[in-house]
Amino acid sequence: MSFTLLRLLGLAGAAQAACSNLVIDNFSRSTVSGSNNLDAWTSEDTSMSKAAINKGILSFTPKTDSSSYYYETLGCVKAATQGYNALSLTVKGPKDASMMLEIQTKASCADDNYNSQWVQINGLTGSTQNISIALSSFTNANLDAVSAFFCVDFSLCCGFIFNKRGDTHFSRFLWLNLILRYLGTIAKLHGRLSCPNGPVISYVCFLIPPDQISFKLSYIERFFVNRARNYFEIVVSNFRLSLYCPHRVWPSSDDSTMKEINVSGNRVTLKPNGGDSYFYSKVACTNTQVKGYGGISLRIKAKAGTTLSIQLASSPTCGEDSAFATKTSKELGWTFNGQEKLYSIPFSKFSGADLSKMTTILFGSLSSDVTFGPMAFYCGNTPSEYIIATQPTDTAAVSTVAAPSSTGSAKVVDNFSKKDSNSLGYWHGGDVDTALTWGTNRVTIKAPDADFSFYTQLSDKCADMTSYDGSYLHVAYSGSNKFSIAMQQHNQACDETASPFPETWDSLEAARYATGNDIYIPISHFNIQRKRAIGIAFKGFYTNEAVTLTKVEIVPSVPAKVLIPEKLPSGNLIFACKRPNSIAFAIDDGDPKFAQEVMEVIKSENIKVTFFTVGAPLRDSSTNLSAIYKDMMSQGHQIALHSYTHPRMEGLPNNDAISWEYDQDIKAVQDMFGITTKYFRPPFGNEGARMRQQLVRSTKDDSPYIVNWNIDVEDWLYAQSDTPEKQLDSFQRDLDKGGSLVVMHYLYPSTVSYLRTFIQKAKATGKQLMRVDQCMMDPNAPPL
Repeated sequence: MSFTLLRLLGLAGAAQAACSNLVIDNFSRSTVSGSNNLDAWTSEDTSMSKAAINKGILSFTPKTDSSSYYYETLGCVKAATQGYNALSLTVKGPKDASMMLEIQTKASCADDNYNSQWVQINGLTGSTQNISIALSSFTNANLDAVSAFFCVDFSLCCGFIFNKRGDTHFSRFLWLNLILRYLGTIAKLHGRLSCPNGPVISYVCFLIPPDQISFKLSYIERFFVNRARNYFEIVVSNFRLSLYCPHRVWPSSDDSTMKEINVSGNRVTLKPNGGDSYFYSKVACTNTQVKGYGGISLRIKAKAGTTLSIQLASSPTCGEDSAFATKTSKELGWTFNGQEKLYSIPFSKFSGADLSKMTTILFGSLSSDVTFGPMAFYCGNTPSEYIIATQPTDTAAVSTVAAPSSTGSAKVVDNFSKKDSNSLGYWHGGDVDTALTWGTNRVTIKAPDADFSFYTQLSDKCADMTSYDGSYLHVAYSGSNKFSIAMQQHNQACDETASPFPETWDSLEAARYATGNDIYIPISHFNIQRKRAIGIAFKGFYTNEAVTLTKVEIVPSVPAKVLIPEKLPSGNLIFACKRPNSIAFAIDDGDPKFAQEVMEVIKSENIKVTFFTVGAPLRDSSTNLSAIYKDMMSQGHQIALHSYTHPRMEGLPNNDAISWEYDQDIKAVQDMFGITTKYFRPPFGNEGARMRQQLVRSTKDDSPYIVNWNIDVEDWLYAQSDTPEKQLDSFQRDLDKGGSLVVMHYLYPSTVSYLRTFIQKAKATGKQLMRVDQCMMDPNAPPL
């Protein structure tokens, strides 16, 4: 059955009030999701079986699985002050159907949190009818801060489970908020889940202040908090719980019960902290019977005598786990001998859980350390293994040729005899001194993470290295070669006070060029303007293994038995716009609740921007991000890549993990928006040779853009501090240096509130504001 909203949804004022009715939505747009008459977001988040708008009528057919809903956001309306006392809507629904209408209000318009109340609408006639609901029906609502209306809980008898808004369905919205709060380092939650007792179908979970908690749902609270905390950690790490559905990213967690968890090489090692430690993976609400799954397989390594338990859980509502089936490793016939082997969990041995609505697999009662490999459902009754595809090696070694006779003489750059300067008399050093151990004519680097770099300068201005184009950079080392080596390019002014500094660099993979304890890299392989070289950087360390450097020099030739690999394309690392007098706002991850305000500011300022999107949240319909970005695209803004799960790309352990991030993000963007793009912003700005090479492979483009920035509002530093206004100072500081490429997020209210000021400050420079592809003078970008 279908349901329609006709022509008008609005707030009505009293007859004697000196105000006119406030139209919220007259459905005059062409798409279901979009901006309503208040220029605020409205959508059904593709939760309906069918939905359409035609000639001012919104019609939809809800799904029968309790997953459909529709909402209108309002920004923040002061209904009481402005004299509005009723909500009016024209609706047509099946005869005798009913629904619930939710109002969301805040303590004040500046508040992030909201309270919800509901009223029941009964007795729909099957014909078009006008319904008016007195706002006074919402007895505890603050009618001077109305932020949204939700249509929910359509009666089961008529097939309109539009969104019954039971505990699990509302929790999906709270889950998103928790994720964003944890990513934004807000440790204190402003509320907890609470539900009254009673059948799920009749009641709704809602967010309430901590001091009003009356009913405890410890499992739901624990599950969603930990889901938020671990969303970008365990479940999206290199131990991928693929379940033959690699685009689904569901939470895995130990709820901090383990002593230690280590993830590496598509394996997770669990070190229990006593018998109460456990580790679980959510598997959505999988109907294993319809899909023909006979069980789950995974590789396990454990010492002899190790025991553990395996629990399968299900939920009749696809929500909270309520039915369980448990077996011990002994009951499954598992024995361990310290070697990794394939084990199976056949569903036929489990009774008590509904395998048509399987939600969780949990491992508990671990008697000692265990290591798990990738887990997967297998088809039929014969266990099979999920094999992770490996990327072919990038190394293509070819013999070197003799250096031309005109090559410059040898040049020692650094023999590490001094801590404060190199052999050329210029600075050398690392991002943090604690990562360095100095010895006689050597330095040992133990990088804390993939962001760390060690530099040795070729000049304090610009060094013309073109006379060495036929020569080789030689690095004598011992220990690990799992890092990148970059040659950095100075800016056009050769001025370190100008932005950007450095202007760019090219990173090459040390291991590809290593022979024994020597690394030889042709100078010509560094794809920069070598007339403006500034220095050499050792960076992109992707293990904690130490490396000791003893010499960095430029030599005219290499030993006869040394092989030099071909130069692999590594894309364009950019920190600034190429087009003269241009500035581009490049905006990263955001909280959907701020999206409409961001769009309102951008629209009123009449500029186009670029949004870098993380792929996994696009796949999650509860975030509404795909609909939001579709609307942004329709208004002429650029959508680009930002990885699938937001890791430090160069810190990932291998090419497979890096490629997975790109490939999943690319596919998510293709599926959601029907586009491909060669623009990528690395999470945290983390860059290195491997992630650049794999970006080329994944985008199938030899010249993709790795987009960093030279204007940082530093929202990550100040947005939640006592001095959020320092974001304005940070923006102005970088703008004054000539910055042209912005990084910011719409995760925080303060940052969003400053967006218009950022834009106006940029306009005040007299430069033109545009998308990133436009500021890079991309011939495929839309015209200005």
